[in-house]
Formats: sequence, structure tokens, C-alpha cells
Amino acid sequence: MLESLQERLARVTKTLRGEGHLTEFHIDAALREIRTALLGADVSVDVVARFIERVRRQALGEEVLSSVTPAQMVTRIVHEELRMLLGEKTVDLDFKGYPAVVMMVGLQGSGKTTNAAKMACWIKEKKGLFPLLVPADTSRPAAREQLLILGEQAGIPTIDSRDMDDPEEIARKALREASIKGYQVLIFDTAGRLHIDDELMGQLQRLKGILKPKHILFVADAMTGQDAVRSAKAFHEQLDITGVVLTKLDGDARGGAALSVSEVVGRPIVFAGIGERLGDLEQFHPDRMAGRILGMGDVLTLVEKAQNAVDESKAKRLEAKMRKNRFDLEDLRDQLSSLKKMGPLKQVMEMMPGMDKMMPTGGVNEAQERQLRRMEACIDSMTPRERRHPQILNGSRKKRVAKGSGTSVEEINRLLRQYGQMRKLMKRLGKADPRQLKRQLGIG
Repeated sequence: MLESLQERLARVTKTLRGEGHLTEFHIDAALREIRTALLGADVSVDVVARFIERVRRQALGEEVLSSVTPAQMVTRIVHEELRMLLGEKTVDLDFKGYPAVVMMVGLQGSGKTTNAAKMACWIKEKKGLFPLLVPADTSRPAAREQLLILGEQAGIPTIDSRDMDDPEEIARKALREASIKGYQVLIFDTAGRLHIDDELMGQLQRLKGILKPKHILFVADAMTGQDAVRSAKAFHEQLDITGVVLTKLDGDARGGAALSVSEVVGRPIVFAGIGERLGDLEQFHPDRMAGRILGMGDVLTLVEKAQNAVDESKAKRLEAKMRKNRFDLEDLRDQLSSLKKMGPLKQVMEMMPGMDKMMPTGGVNEAQERQLRRMEACIDSMTPRERRHPQILNGSRKKRVAKGSGTSVEEINRLLRQYGQMRKLMKRLGKADPRQLKRQLGIG
């Protein structure tokens, strides 16, 4: 998402790098390019106009004119204004209540049901609370079955409402069950429609009166662009939503919904869906998203992902083995597995500052992702002895491994060459003076 916008904004700063100071001419040229980039990303015309005006006002200030380089000035100002446009600060939802009710609302196909399950997982894992899923979408066939299956996969208790046709009756039952069994958060999946209508809004308003929700979250599909923003505004006028969950940010949407919805609706984006797995829901951080749009990476999210993916005890054992130059293919497999847990390689690479300039044209593609999976399959097809002592892999063993992993002997040889290069690098790092190494890496 937002790749075209990233490229255009990168061109703006690149053009300004050779300039000694910032003039009104430079500002006008940069703002023209930024305006085109935002409109090309399907950002609302009114939002673009206000954004450009704020950037111009800051860029023409005396404080900016007397500091750093033009490229740095414009990047800093645009980063700050993008952060404000995306919602200014991270919103940490309050789940206090007996129980705290969260209503998921939105149009049909926006991802309410899937994201209800994702949110339950997030609340359980990040907040340590006990959620209850409530399937109350009685209009879409198999919607309740879908949530029951997702709840079972996630280990989240889910009310079986398949024999009930009235969402209001389901709401009362859910409140009773939550009260009796002590569930702390009740996540209510409501019915959607292909378009906004009076019947839908009337039903949601009645449910709001029964549930008295702590939060009403509008689920918006980022792929629908400004349609998502218009729908969010309509729902807000009727229900007074408290926040937005933006889904499919991992897709090829132009990004206008993400950059418009908070300013147009006046409510923050609280969560972002970044994939199809139950764990692919992140708290939305405006400052981090602004950094990623400008190609500055997102180190904090990358660190959080790494902490969740890496086993600390395994990491310490790996460090000790690397110091003694005993890094083997089992260790490499563990590293590939940890990398896979962090999400698609493309997302991980985009979070590294400056990596956008080093990635191949078009970014990391499916073929490169597939190559990593094939490497892992090759290692899995080896015996434990072969993984610990790769030097014993002769011609017949390689043929067996290739057959077992569905690869070729050539791929086995390529894996072994890459592994050998990694061993040489780690050997040099192991012998290096830690203080000298820190200086070389610019640490401390």
C-alpha cells in the first residue's frame, strides 16, 4: 500500500538535496509534486487542500528557513503534517466495564467478522483480558458459522447464536452470559449491507441502546478508497462511532482511505489489518505510518515483531554458538522460521530505514518469498545429523534431500553456498573486538 505515494515523495526530497537553502520557489515546486502524489493516492480533494496549506504555512516560517537543509526541512514538515492527518497520536482503547462492549459496524464485505476475531486475539494477548465473541450477523449466510470457526481456531469463547434470528435477542443473551461467566470484553459482530439503508441503521441504533457499548468501531476496507471514507462519515452521523479499523493495508490500495478518514470523520484509526492471519491486526500508530510513507522505516514496529517472533532462550544459545563458530543449518532454519513469524518479507523490509532504496525494483516479490520457503523445505528434508554437519552431504544425500523437499540438487548447492558465506561472516564477527565492532556499526 502507498508505494506510489512513497515514490513521489522520495522524488520531492531527492530534488531538494542539492539545494543550499529553501526558497518560496522550492516550496511551490515541492508542494505541486506532493499535491499530485496525494490526489493520485485517492486522498480527498478537501483534505489535500488543507494539508498543502498547512505545509506551506510551516515551510514559509522563519524558523524553518534558518535551519538544516531543504530536503530535511520539507521531510520534517511533511512527516509532522502526515502524522496529524493520520490522527496525531496512537489511541489506546479503554476496556473497563462489566463487560466492556465493542460493536463492530460497517458495510458488507468490509471484514467485520474476521476483524472481530482478530481483535479478540489482540485483547487476549496484549491486554490479558477474557473476551467473548458474539455472532449477530443474521443477514449474511454462514456469517455466524464463520465466527464460530474463527473463535475455535483462536481459542476464544464464542456464543452459538445459530438458532436465533433476532440480533436484539442475541445481544441480551450475550450480556447475560458475560455477566454470569465473568467475561471482561464482549465483541459484537453486527450485520452489514451492500449500502447504507434505514433498516440497517435502525437495527444498529436499537442494538446500541441495549448494549450501551464502550466502543463502536467502524470497519473500513482500504481497497475501496474514498467510498470507505464516505461510509464512515454516514455511520458516524447515525451512531457516533468512536474509532475506525482499517483493513487490507497489506493490499495494493492507493491509500487514500488511510490518509482521509481520520480528518473527515474526526475519529481516530485505532487498528490496522495487515494480513489474513488472526494475528495480523496492529494498533495504528500515526507517527510510524507517516515514517513508512516517507521511506523512513518503522523500527519500533519491527522490534515489536521481532520480540514476539524470537524465543529469548534460543537467541542466547544462538549467540553463544555464533561466538564459537558453531552455527549450523538447524540454526538457520530457526532464523527462517522466526522471520516468517514476523510477517511477509516485503512488510519486514519496508520497516527498515533506507531499505526502500536497496530493495529491487518493484520490491520483494512472491518469487523471493517462495525461495525462502524452499530453503526451509530443503533443511527440513535433511536428517538431524546432516543439519548439524552439512559437510557430509554428498551427491546421493543431496539427491535424496532434493526429492524429499520437491527441489533440485542445484538449489541444495545454492543453499550450502549461502550457508558457507554466512559462516565466514559470523566467524569474522566472532573474532572481532566488541568495542571495535560497535564503532564500525556506529553503536554507542
